[in-house]
Amino acid sequence: PGCSVKSLMLIPHSCPTLFCSIKEHDNDVPQLSYLSAYTNSSCCLSQFDYYNSMLINTMDEDGNYVELGSEFLLEENEHFNNLAVNTQQSNIQVPTNVYNKDPNILNAIYNSEALNDVFINNFQKDPTLTWQYFGSSTGFFRIYPGIKWTPDSNGVAAFDCRNRNWYIQAATSPKDIIIMVDISGSMKGLKMTIAKHTINTILDTLGENDFVNVIAYTDYVRYVEPCFKGTLVQADLDNREHFKLLVEELHVKGEAKLKNAMKESFKILNEARANGQGSMCNQAIMLITDGAMEDFESVFEEFNWPERRVRVFTYLIGREMTFAQNTKWIACNNKGYYTHISTLADVQENVMEYLHVLSRPMVINHDHDIIWTEAYMDTVLFTTKAQSLLLMTSVAMPVFSKKKETLSHGILLGVVGSDIPLMEVMKLAPRYMQSSLFCGSLTAGSSWVRFPHHQQWLHPAPPATLVRNKRCIDNGWMDGIQ
Repeated sequence: PGCSVKSLMLIPHSCPTLFCSIKEHDNDVPQLSYLSAYTNSSCCLSQFDYYNSMLINTMDEDGNYVELGSEFLLEENEHFNNLAVNTQQSNIQVPTNVYNKDPNILNAIYNSEALNDVFINNFQKDPTLTWQYFGSSTGFFRIYPGIKWTPDSNGVAAFDCRNRNWYIQAATSPKDIIIMVDISGSMKGLKMTIAKHTINTILDTLGENDFVNVIAYTDYVRYVEPCFKGTLVQADLDNREHFKLLVEELHVKGEAKLKNAMKESFKILNEARANGQGSMCNQAIMLITDGAMEDFESVFEEFNWPERRVRVFTYLIGREMTFAQNTKWIACNNKGYYTHISTLADVQENVMEYLHVLSRPMVINHDHDIIWTEAYMDTVLFTTKAQSLLLMTSVAMPVFSKKKETLSHGILLGVVGSDIPLMEVMKLAPRYMQSSLFCGSLTAGSSWVRFPHHQQWLHPAPPATLVRNKRCIDNGWMDGIQ
């Protein structure tokens, strides 16, 4: 609903300055790819320091700045919701689960330094721009203007740019995903806990352009949601959260029979493709198990070879490596990726690998498509409710390595993007393109926002469903604003 050619055409016309600015820098921003040639030796980088947004302006007991916590000038800026920022410098946020002095992190940060001048130049050309950023595939997040990042109540920086919608949408194409989880008796205890966390993490990497289902298997195939039997459902927030609740109720029992579950998964994906359902793009099976003992080659011969249209990603759970060769064989012979997850701490990094694999065709084909996310209300950077009550959309594009020796490998360096308040879009929307009923909308997949003539701000007291999920907007509620 609400998706029309007219509304789609409004995007470039509604914010011409910003749109042209982004298009103008289509060739500038990916120059990071050339700069990120990774030719610097580790000895050169061992002395390299950067502004860590969590540590800036932090001193130790002796009154000296801590490592990565140098002096960083901050001033309140009305344009940035009165937050204290530095418009002359970007800085770096690194999730707590990523070591901030890892050589790969230091190397990627060093090579992204050139973006600082690009960000500043963009802002000087178009003062309506707000946050500009680069999310690296290694995990760090470069944000302009630079800010002081506030950890959560536990002192943890849980924010990982690679889990954000703008990163995932730009890094990959729409996809159909079947998650298969082994719930046989051997998966009891910590293995099952890790498996559930792996499923939830995969679900968090999906968006409204993706389709999904979750199958649990022992000696029989069980859909975690019987109502979704034999189908793919849109991976919107409600469905993802519903799956998470059902996954928590899974219990181990019986003996694992992989072949039947694999057949069922292929049937779902093949039927969806044949009937023009789902994303009509990438298709993948995520196999989560502690081992695969059966002879399953016949299944792949029947359903997936020789075209290999469906990628199979395997996640070996637990410390035992007895069946590692089998699970690795499944992935490697079906254009997928094998990972071994032995602890809960391993889950996040290992799950993210599948996004890199799915992005390879885009990298090799030099696809630099600009994506626009659905409308959302992001509170990550905001400290007060008053600051966060503003609808945003993000515009982003992937950044690829163009180093000749790695070009054919399809290496995604990260995603660069910018946040745009929808109020700014509507200020520039030409009235002659708007009918009396259609006051202006922004579409992104199946999400859309309708703006009456004089109501461009959110209600000061949003419903409980919106407060609980501060990243996405309840479309039904927004449509009801008068």
